[in-house]
Amino acid sequence: MADIAPERPTSASGSPAPSRGGALAPVAAAFGSVRGALVATGAVSLLINLLMLTGPLFMLQVYDRVLVSGSVPTLVVLGTLAFALYVFYGLLEGLRGRILVRIAQRVDARLSGLAYGISMAVPVLHGSRGARLRPVQDLDTVRQFLAGPGPAAIYDVPWLPFYLAIVFLFHSLLGFVALAGAVLISVLIILNEVLSRAPVAQAARVAGQRTAAVETGRRNAEAARAMGMGPALSERWSRDNAAYLARQQEAADRTGAFATAIKTLRFVLQSAILGVGAWLAIRQEISPGVMIAASIMTSRALAPVEQAIAHWRGFLAFRQGLARLREVLGPAQGDGALIDLPLPRERLSLDAVTCAPAGVAKPVVQGVTLQLAAGDGLGIIGPSGSGKSTLARAIVGAVAPLRGVVRFDGADLGQWPEGRRGRFIGYLPQDLQLFDGTIADNIARFEPAARSEAVIEAARLADVHDLVVTLPDGYNTVIGSEGMVLSAGQRQRIALARALYGTPFLVVLDEPNSNLDAEGDAALSRAIKAVRDRGSIVVVIAHRPSAIATVDRVLCLKEGQVVACGPKDEVLRKVVAPVAAPVATPTTAPTTGPGAAAGSTRA
Repeated sequence: MADIAPERPTSASGSPAPSRGGALAPVAAAFGSVRGALVATGAVSLLINLLMLTGPLFMLQVYDRVLVSGSVPTLVVLGTLAFALYVFYGLLEGLRGRILVRIAQRVDARLSGLAYGISMAVPVLHGSRGARLRPVQDLDTVRQFLAGPGPAAIYDVPWLPFYLAIVFLFHSLLGFVALAGAVLISVLIILNEVLSRAPVAQAARVAGQRTAAVETGRRNAEAARAMGMGPALSERWSRDNAAYLARQQEAADRTGAFATAIKTLRFVLQSAILGVGAWLAIRQEISPGVMIAASIMTSRALAPVEQAIAHWRGFLAFRQGLARLREVLGPAQGDGALIDLPLPRERLSLDAVTCAPAGVAKPVVQGVTLQLAAGDGLGIIGPSGSGKSTLARAIVGAVAPLRGVVRFDGADLGQWPEGRRGRFIGYLPQDLQLFDGTIADNIARFEPAARSEAVIEAARLADVHDLVVTLPDGYNTVIGSEGMVLSAGQRQRIALARALYGTPFLVVLDEPNSNLDAEGDAALSRAIKAVRDRGSIVVVIAHRPSAIATVDRVLCLKEGQVVACGPKDEVLRKVVAPVAAPVATPTTAPTTGPGAAAGSTRA
């Protein structure tokens, strides 16, 4: 049992050590690690199924030996032996259950960290197409099936021919009757598989949509309540839930119908064996003991099949969940084998970078090339939908470029493992989110060995230290769904401190002042200047001019194309002035007379 104790989970970044997975895909490696336990379970199942002969053989001896001879001592000896064998059977059955639980835990331990890391990355990697992918829930489904009675039934089903062979040894006619019943049950199993697969898959897909709807409602609870959207959303939920229940009902009806048919057929077959056995006993071709033993043997042969059908929905959910895990976890991760390059300290370059939001194949930003050196500040401006945030995500590695490459000190960003990139990248996304935990945890990015000095330094840079120390628990104040609720501006300042934590070489801020007041704007400008003065590169995506007050270069995007890039004053004169002039000129001003002069004055 010690060889299948749960292992320490993989890291949340999804980068298992090479010694665990080798060249295998993570799912294959996880099941490979329990191969010995699976073989041991098969050996235990062999003994269990041999011990299941105890009942038929005991009945055979009672009818053909004890009742004929009338020997009470023989009955006592046979009863004692049967009792001992049943006790041994019970111990082995319990042992098999414990092994299966530990197999499930071992697989979960091998994949849970990776599944969690991929769950966090699914929106980044797959965009809206990743809504159906929920690796953690799929892993839960796999673990629950492995730890349940389903695998035990699967281990027992292959013993059906063994029991049928014994029935054939009793009498060939009994064997043919049992075989005919087994064939009919096999046909029902195949039909169950073919006809139940689609409804179960549809039910799983709709269940994922229901979960996503609940999560969306929780995230937007304030807006929904303020604007009276609750009744409409509840009505939509009722419609979606009705569709889910319909799919569940269809799947349950089909699997239930086949389970009932197989159970009924097993009872019919057992009675048929008794009837044929009685006829053969009347003809004195078999003894009454053989008749009873053959009936029990046939029932035992088909019991695992009936149990497997009862757990068929769980088996289908297990198989589909396992397929999705293989799909989303993919091949073995290579992060563990990367050389630890030194952290960048000199330059950032974009070489013809073309990128799109996660899960979108059509480029949104095309052919961006630029060079930034330590201490540079770049502002990215442009109308809404021009691709500013998409470019920011590509710079920090949140989305992979479709073409081109992002380089730090000449090396592709992909040459640093994910866990190490956080040492030199700070990022404040436009749609900022904080995690359940303390303020200190959030600022320190949940780094286990975070230094208090570094946390406080980042908070001071973001001008949030004075706010934090006024809270009842200071930096230990719990925030998030289980803690204190902060205002939008407070959350933005804490998220800014998180981006500045650890003196990152590159800091990318997407609309960093969207929730800040004038005082917050001033603090942001001071933070950007301080970060640049210590040699970091700062990239700011902004609509408000105050956000780019302390940068020296500006890149302007329009419809995904770079329309200008260079010194700030030069770009702003080139881009902003031509746009502002037509707006200020009245289109209905008269061309002659006093009105024309007045119009000129207004312009």
